[in-house]
Amino acid sequence: MIEKKHFFCTPLWTEHKEEYLKSLIKYSEPHIKKARKRNSKSIKNLKDFGLVHHSESLLGDNNFLDFKNYIGQKCYDFLVDQEYDMNLYRLMFSEMWVQEFSKNGGGHNATHIHSNQHVCGLYFLKCSKKTSYPVFYDPRSGARAMKLKNKKQSFMSGEAIHFDPVPGSLVIFPGYLEHEFVIDFGKEPFRFIHFNLQAIPKEMSVE
Repeated sequence: MIEKKHFFCTPLWTEHKEEYLKSLIKYSEPHIKKARKRNSKSIKNLKDFGLVHHSESLLGDNNFLDFKNYIGQKCYDFLVDQEYDMNLYRLMFSEMWVQEFSKNGGGHNATHIHSNQHVCGLYFLKCSKKTSYPVFYDPRSGARAMKLKNKKQSFMSGEAIHFDPVPGSLVIFPGYLEHEFVIDFGKEPFRFIHFNLQAIPKEMSVE
């Protein structure tokens, strides 16, 4: 009798959290305007093509405090669910920003991870079936080197999966999970919040 076991799985949590959507679109607007102003020369030269308008940190903006508290608890639960002993750690935000891709298309994020971050997340403000979307890659380099042909979007044997967000989609995943945003064609607006958190040993953290 075969007993099936699966080890070294990668968690990825998703939730539809529409109640923050309207307010965060409003509160993110001045940050995007500032980002576009910083990019004004590139926007003019490139006709707003191929750019990512990246805000400065949102962590000091109290308009995002309720959202920050909510996702902070969710990220804590995410680590507890993986059976980490969170009594030993203090979970702290290290980064949070908003991005918007070029109005005329070409915006994208190349494949990357966020170094020295334990939890990462995305909250989508403006998106549709016509915009960019995130792709997540199998973090096991050895497994990727030995991939066989598999069924499309297979969660067991695939090399990558893509997530189709809608406005209000929340995604939480480990910091080691490699991801990218595919090229946007500029058909409709694409804006999202990205955040990262670190688990700091309590004996090292400062009150």
